[in-house]
Amino acid sequence: MKTDVIIIGSGAAGMMCALQAGQRGRSVVLLDHARKLAEKIRISGGGHCNFTNLDTGPENYISANPNFCRSALARYTPQDFIALLQKHSIGYHEKTLGQLFCDDESEVIVSMLRGECDAAGVKRFMSCEIWEIKRKKKFHVATSRGEFEAKSLVIATGGLSIPNTGATPFGYHVAGQFGIPIAKLKPGLVPLSFAPVYWKPYADLTGVSFDAVVTVGKRSFRENVLVTHRGLSGPAILQISSYWQHGQPLHINLLPDCDMATLLDEQKNSKKLLGNYLAQWFPKSFAEAWCAQLAEHKQIENKPLNQYNDKQRKQIAAQLHDWQITPSGTLGYTKAEVTCGGVDTRALSSKTMECNDVPGLYFIGEVVDVTGQLGGYNFQWAWASGCAAGQAV
Repeated sequence: MKTDVIIIGSGAAGMMCALQAGQRGRSVVLLDHARKLAEKIRISGGGHCNFTNLDTGPENYISANPNFCRSALARYTPQDFIALLQKHSIGYHEKTLGQLFCDDESEVIVSMLRGECDAAGVKRFMSCEIWEIKRKKKFHVATSRGEFEAKSLVIATGGLSIPNTGATPFGYHVAGQFGIPIAKLKPGLVPLSFAPVYWKPYADLTGVSFDAVVTVGKRSFRENVLVTHRGLSGPAILQISSYWQHGQPLHINLLPDCDMATLLDEQKNSKKLLGNYLAQWFPKSFAEAWCAQLAEHKQIENKPLNQYNDKQRKQIAAQLHDWQITPSGTLGYTKAEVTCGGVDTRALSSKTMECNDVPGLYFIGEVVDVTGQLGGYNFQWAWASGCAAGQAV
């Protein structure tokens, strides 16, 4: 089949690119090895799809080239996607920090994009295995559903995260075939794990959560931290995980709104146990486990507050404001929401997403080395990069 544009990958970026190109009068074929359309959209946001963030800006993205995303994000904004929802009478609401979710289940987003693609004449081939890609004057794609030929080929196959949705390294292999470099890959927005021996005091506290500031290097996030049987999760941990490098300690301010040195000084005549005192801010089980570990590593027992001297009170306060713990790793791509790294942006045009040295070949969405923070930013990158390519093919 001869067509103007072949798009491989029918997720958020692929469908946005397809509908934009189709609306410009291009004949578009959308190919995907999966049976279900846009499974990542369907499961996102607890089934209600955190489809964008009102506060989207380049500072919300990680890339070897932090400025690469500026052009696409400026030309397709959260308001542009909201306008598309309003056209289809899809209700939405803001939860926190600019995060927008569907009122109904995320299937409404999938249906909207499918409808827009259908209206634009996009031909879709699902459960289509890609066997070979060749480039002569045009791109030739051999598949289980026949041969396709087009001047433009768009790779929108995503990253390695959540493999049970059909994620594969296919896009990186295509980049390699055409000599396009790949920035180092790693799981992003992922829970962190700790050595079992170290984590033993907390392993039975699964589900305990608290507000904290988590810092790695110069990057900090303040949101909930969730204790799991293997380590830490929750929004603050998922955010920092994309910046964390193996071997780096986390710095966790457990009580960011308190001056613990002053508060502990005020309690220097109290007979209350340290663990019981801290239980006004944390679940008692966590306070006791934290004190037990402090005793093990810092030789400060969990004892009545009036039995600590000035130096010990300062030491306890310092620990509460800077609890330093070093993860042993992450829970990997099966639990990661995104893949950090990807197709090197130096090889692409920031305006069109086209490869500089391979005319007609485009990479969009998660497969590219642009990774959003938690909160709708990755979908906004999918819409923006998809639109940029869809307006160019």
